[in-house]
Amino acid sequence: MTVTAPAQARAVCSAPVAIPDRAISEAEATTLWGRDRGALRICEQRRAAAIAAIDAAGESPAVDGGF
Repeated sequence: MTVTAPAQARAVCSAPVAIPDRAISEAEATTLWGRDRGALRICEQRRAAAIAAIDAAGESPAVDGGF
């Protein structure tokens, strides 16, 4: 059995985006922060789970170019 994963599955999720370089309200900053951090957490959990499953299969993953 060959286990495959796209190269993107081994890449760490993107860093959070910077808050805009303009005056924003506390509410906007909180909303942006919460949305960004939630997305980052979910991305990392999915990436880590994919790699753990591949590693648990005991195979060297091949890159197939799609997820």
